Amino acid sequence: MLIKVSNLKTFREFITVKQAAELLGVSALTLRRWDRNGKLVSRRHPMNRYRLYDRRELSHLLRKIND
Repeated sequence: MLIKVSNLKTFREFITVKQAAELLGVSALTLRRWDRNGKLVSRRHPMNRYRLYDRRELSHLLRKIND
């Protein structure tokens, strides 16, 4: 899914693979594997196609793990 370029605020709602891996306490490779297997969905930056993760989805996942 591509992120709309017209809304720069939207970019603040997403973090990089490295940041998400640090937040979740897993490796970037693990995140990429989860993405490939559909366990965690990434979005793609419209210009460079890098993976980005929604902060809210990661927060939800952390709560789910900690319960």
